[in-house]
Amino acid sequence: MSETSSPRIVIVGAGPAGIRAAATLVEAGLHPVVIDEGNRAGGQIYRRPPDGFVRTPEQLYGSEAAKARALHALFDRLVADGRLTHCADSSVIAVHEGRLQMLGEGGVQLVSYDRLILATGASDRVAPVPGWQSAGVYSLGAAQIALKAQGVALGRRIVLVGSGPLLTLVGTQLIKAGADVAAVLDTSPWRQQMRGLWDLAARPLVALRGLALRARLGGRYHAGVKLERIVADGKGVSAMRWRDAGGRQHLTSCDTIGMGWHLRAETHLADLAGCAFIYDEQWRQWLPKIDRMGRAGGGVYLAGDGVRLLGADGAEIAGRLAAAACLADLGLPAPSLGADLRKLARLERFARGLVRAFPWPAAMARALPDDAVVCRCENVTAAAVRQSSDFGGSEANRVKALSRVGMGRCQGRYCQLAAVELIAAQTGCTPGAVGRFRGQAPVRPAPVGAFLQDGSWRRGDHV
Repeated sequence: MSETSSPRIVIVGAGPAGIRAAATLVEAGLHPVVIDEGNRAGGQIYRRPPDGFVRTPEQLYGSEAAKARALHALFDRLVADGRLTHCADSSVIAVHEGRLQMLGEGGVQLVSYDRLILATGASDRVAPVPGWQSAGVYSLGAAQIALKAQGVALGRRIVLVGSGPLLTLVGTQLIKAGADVAAVLDTSPWRQQMRGLWDLAARPLVALRGLALRARLGGRYHAGVKLERIVADGKGVSAMRWRDAGGRQHLTSCDTIGMGWHLRAETHLADLAGCAFIYDEQWRQWLPKIDRMGRAGGGVYLAGDGVRLLGADGAEIAGRLAAAACLADLGLPAPSLGADLRKLARLERFARGLVRAFPWPAAMARALPDDAVVCRCENVTAAAVRQSSDFGGSEANRVKALSRVGMGRCQGRYCQLAAVELIAAQTGCTPGAVGRFRGQAPVRPAPVGAFLQDGSWRRGDHV
């Protein structure tokens, strides 16, 4: 990796937030280092397929194709001109005292920084459904990634469950690609969805596009459903058992289920970087505490869905704001972004509408039967979480230590929110009072051999 100018600014993530942050710094005459897990920039929302892929951007990104093209071209141009350093196919697995541990092809390397911008994005927020540990169950994001990156559907007959814009978007994308989508099951009732209309009007065109996507699903779409169980045989998923809004039971045969309830912020690196957190009652999850520009303190800045769940447009704005804050703190000229702050307020209003219309199914999580698996990594059941809460109290990490919930490869990314709901219900307190699982390094699974390839991590060498 080439030497960069001082001050040394590292950006983690090359989605919309990371790209805009990098471009803002470059315009100010700086040379940032951008570390990203993808082979090419774009993030999850604008993930790029391999070379030679036959599907067009319009087919991949729909109405967002022009934005995707613009961001891809901007970042590629900055790389080609040598104005930033791009570390592709690399994961930051730890942060400590001004240094990152970066896992890439060369093993684990230390990367020092003077300022750090975390644009780590978000992943699917999932709620356990009895049987979800079976083969053939994926997140909505996984189904979308397979479609975008490889042009394949993860199954022959698919049922999608959850709530939120991604549910209907993935459904229509799969159908358009020729997949057999048997049903799209939304746990949010129509009446609940109507409660978000006023705030959703902050972005009327986006709201109308969402309604149009739902219309394309036709009779496949069902609102206000109750998910009872994922039925599986020895080979994997065989059916989804559910009840419609009228209480009638259905058994829909399928070999694949995609599930997701909007998004959860990816906050593990922010935790290791020492950021403060607050429990957001609106999103029912712990989010890093920042000012309006993205400052988290200690030379760390946050941008995008890793701190504000506002989608791609909001992430672009947040990336520019974080970079501008970084420049101002360094005593360098920073762009005026008053218009961006005003637009951000509209996006926040729209996000409030989404939360009201498509809420996290807290009641469903709390009512899980004792034999339902909560933590797929460690095969921890709802009964084990409840029993550990009775024995150890309402603190999240004490229950984690006793039951092993959240101790697997995903470090609680997919089970923590439901586990907290279970603990809160069992002990009679709020999810905010339960707390959150502490982040642990490495934040991604890392092979031991990667630390031993050249020993540089032990010597303290850095790039």
